[in-house]
This record gives sequence, C-alpha cells and structure tokens, in this order.
Amino acid sequence: MVALRGKDIDVYLARPDPARPIILLYGPDAGLVRERAEALLASAVDDPNDPFSLVRLDGDELAAEPSRLVDEAMTVPLFGGRRAIRVRAGSRSFAGGVDALADSPVKDCRIVIEAGDLRPESPLRKACERAKTAVAIACYPDGERDLARLIDDELRLASLRIAPDARATLTSLLGGDRQASRNELRKLTLYAHGKGEVTLDDVMAVVADASELKIDPIVDGAFAGKPDLVETEFAKAMVAGTYPGVIISAAQRQAAWLHKSALAVAEGTPVATLLDSGFPRLHFSRKANVEIALRQFSAARLLSIIDQLATAALDMRKQAALASVIAQRTLMSIAVNARRRG
Repeated sequence: MVALRGKDIDVYLARPDPARPIILLYGPDAGLVRERAEALLASAVDDPNDPFSLVRLDGDELAAEPSRLVDEAMTVPLFGGRRAIRVRAGSRSFAGGVDALADSPVKDCRIVIEAGDLRPESPLRKACERAKTAVAIACYPDGERDLARLIDDELRLASLRIAPDARATLTSLLGGDRQASRNELRKLTLYAHGKGEVTLDDVMAVVADASELKIDPIVDGAFAGKPDLVETEFAKAMVAGTYPGVIISAAQRQAAWLHKSALAVAEGTPVATLLDSGFPRLHFSRKANVEIALRQFSAARLLSIIDQLATAALDMRKQAALASVIAQRTLMSIAVNARRRG
C-alpha cells in the first residue's frame, strides 16, 4: 500500500519519485488538493500553459473510456519534452484505467488526479494505493502547526512580523481550505505592507470582515434561539467553503462577550447601553438577535456554553473529517436550548 502520511508527503512533494508517476490527491480540503496539484504539474512540464505538454481530462468522461488514460500517458510529444496529465475526478469511477496504467511503462509523464473526500473503499483510492507506480496523498484541513507554518511563510515573503494576539486571532480565522487561507494571508500582507508588524487591528480589518459576512447570521441565530436560521446559514457557509472551526471560534468570542455583558447586566447596566457601546463593530442588523441573547442567557449558562464550545473545538481538531458535523450539532444545541431562560 502506497498511501503517504505526515513527513513522507512533504518529502515526496519536494522531490517526486519518477518510479511512481501516478499521484492521487484527495480529501476535504479542496484548496490544498488544488495547490499540491498545481505544484506537481508545474515541476513536471516546461510550460504548464502548453496544451501539448499538459493534458486535462475529466474523470466522468474517462469512466466511459478508461483506456484513454493509458493512451494519453503513452503518447510521445510531437516536439519532445516532458508531459503531464491532470485528471479531475467526478462521480463516476475510472479505476480500471488507473489499473491498466499502473502496469504500463510510463516514461516522462506525470499523472495527477484530483478528487474529493474519498472513502477507504473507493475504487479510485484503492487502485492508487495498491499500485506500485502510484501514490495516494490525503489533503486534510490545516492544523495549528500547518497554519503557523503557512502564516510564517507568507509573512517572511512580505518581510513582516506579527504580534502574538494578532497571530492567535488570525489562526482562528484560517483553515479548512488552504487556498482560501493563503488568499486571506496575501490580502493581509498587502494591507500591512511597509508597517513592519501585523497588528490585531490589521487582522480584524482585513480577515475578519471576510468571514463575518457568512458567520454572523449563524452565531447570532444560535444565541438567539433560532435553529432554522442556524441550519440554513450553516449550509450556505459550507457551500461557500467556510471552515467550521472559524464559525466555532466566532461563537466562542461571542459567548465570552455575552458572559461579560451578562455580569454587567446583573450589576445594573442597561442592555441598550451594552449594545450601543460595548460590542465591537456591531452592525445595526445584528442588534435584535444579540439583544435576545442577552435577555435569555444568565452568566452561569454562558459559562456552560463556553465549555461546550471549547469541547467542540477540541473534538474538531481530533476528528477533522467530522468538523462540520460537530460544529453544526453544537450550534444547533445552543439554538434549541436558548429559549430556556435563566
């Protein structure tokens, strides 16, 4: 079985083995699949924009004619040079073509297959894992160590440092999709160009804004006791590629603020005062739901929710493949129980 793990992935990507030219990239992080595919293809041919050097195939079309994969891989370029094949897997299996290709003497051609989150019993994954001339590389959402390295790499290129509080917040807002994370980092470094150090204000001004457009309705709906809103908006966020951990992080920040505010209300501070001056950058459209949450939750219940969210965040780190399920279940639980006053 040739399924690479951990450091073996980095070693292979840095210096792909010519004896294993068939590479399956799969997993829930579509951005990481795409980034690794593009890097492998760029190093496989002299000009990725040359259609004679780089052939693009659709997996569903290959399913109807699996032998085409072998034909393309064995084709000798008209003007010489190296070739590569990029295959985007769909819903139909072309594992038979991979099996046939694995037994063929492929020379000067790299075959990169991009797929979604494949189960262990998937024919495509099994074909690549059992073939001696193929490797299968899983692409899961970045963990804290991966995000730290990604942040450091982008900041180094921009000759920037980052303040500790800014780093912590930035890390909580990234993840789930490597390409989206990298795009946000490049936007941030452009915004902070010439400053020397990225601050928390920079992160909140650039990265948080992009996330809140999709996240605020989910978090506000949960604390306001609106499970239907949570379900609908959560589904939209998943389609948009939002990492569930970002949503849980936003819910943790809101729970912390609500707890602090609940203590202030208990001491006599009017809710209206807190809404007008205490909540950072609260848009008027959010005030109604936030007010409902403040009136429904006591400080003691909010402490319990803070613990619940912390447990969810930890579980999501341990079980990345179930991150969306864990996040949605936690937020729905908060929403369903929110109407119980006290």
